[in-house]
Amino acid sequence: MRKLGGVGLALLLSACVGGVEPPRGVQAPVGRDPGVSGPAEPVRVHPMRDTGASPNIRGIQSPARMVGAVPFLPSPVTPPLQPATAAEAGVIAGPAVSGLPIDDAQAQAAFAAFVTSCPSLVRRTDTSGLTRGSDWQPACTAASSTQRRDARAFFAQWFETAQIGDGKAFATGYYEPEIAGSLERRDGYAPIYGRPSDLIDVDLGAFSTALKGKKIRGRVDRSNLVPYYDRTAIEQGALSGNAPILAWARDPVELFFLQIQGSGRIRLPDGEILRVGYATQNGRDYTGIGALMKSRGLLAPGQTSMQGIVAWLHAHPAEGQAIMRENKSFVFFRELDGAPLGALGLPVTGQVSAAADVKFVPLGAPVFLSLDRQDATGLWIAQDTGGAIKGSNRFDTFWGAGPAAESTAGGMAGRGTAYLLLPIGTVARLNQANGARYGGPSAQP
Repeated sequence: MRKLGGVGLALLLSACVGGVEPPRGVQAPVGRDPGVSGPAEPVRVHPMRDTGASPNIRGIQSPARMVGAVPFLPSPVTPPLQPATAAEAGVIAGPAVSGLPIDDAQAQAAFAAFVTSCPSLVRRTDTSGLTRGSDWQPACTAASSTQRRDARAFFAQWFETAQIGDGKAFATGYYEPEIAGSLERRDGYAPIYGRPSDLIDVDLGAFSTALKGKKIRGRVDRSNLVPYYDRTAIEQGALSGNAPILAWARDPVELFFLQIQGSGRIRLPDGEILRVGYATQNGRDYTGIGALMKSRGLLAPGQTSMQGIVAWLHAHPAEGQAIMRENKSFVFFRELDGAPLGALGLPVTGQVSAAADVKFVPLGAPVFLSLDRQDATGLWIAQDTGGAIKGSNRFDTFWGAGPAAESTAGGMAGRGTAYLLLPIGTVARLNQANGARYGGPSAQP
């Protein structure tokens, strides 16, 4: 679901689904607003994640500070202030996978998602600098003949943990919303647009090797390539028939949040459901409105969750429209035949899939999050990306659809430690190749 990123949606508004460029999160997928937190109602704790298990960590030689369920490992080296990739941030060998508090149900769900991601892991270029496609082949081959019931043993046998940089994780949440809409235009309804015919994607790497990996979007104005229309211009009719209208949303605020999530369901008047997913985005930068509203004193205590922000926008329609328009980013959708898709083009799974920055996490890799939120602590598979999900140890967890998913995602802002699960031997290879740039046996203090 290419998401924009979601503060836990709460931060969302400062911020799976899926894409490397701004947005998608099932997209929000959405850059979060640090400092905006707290659900409007009690957060549901999923039984699978609320295990109450105590960690049994072995093999830790250096002093460790406990964060969540597993230890945070002090880095023996000082990484760059703003590392561009995981390789630059530095890698420290973590605890044994067998010592992580992963229960059978959690391992089995993650195993199924990992198997789905294997073809991409083997084929894709890992921009994090951590792995090569061939590194994943032994585990993926073994997975094809492994029974799902043996998932915990599988992860313990084929993977080691690695802490990237300081390992300090921040996790938000996103979900698949359901909003009311119509296939016919109605008074007060807002259009849900498909990709415009005049939107152009430009790969700058085709013009200069120095710009490899960089892309922009725009439109042609006479002989010039110019930025594409922003949110205000689009809402005021700038598309002029250049984009198909998939449906009409009854509530513009709900449509705004649908764009943040990156995919969702449109409930039609006859009860039928139209599923839409991220198609592309207008190329404009994403601005989280939650941080803006908080800094301006618009949100009272208890209003800083997604639910509280929505309530304020509904209560102040004119001011709310102006604030939403400060986010110039605009998402275009496409109709989906099935479940929401992540950045790999594969279905994302609630309470299993997560969005991450591909410069710090191989897309498709498992990651163990040890957080101050028990419902989000556990094993996730990085199958999505988000425009606001940037940097090391930054994750956006996907919670599925429905009221419980909305409640949990809307208040998700977990902090703790992240451990990537990488093919055994990866950390040693990086140590050998990079020496003191990495933590681990060969690094010098």
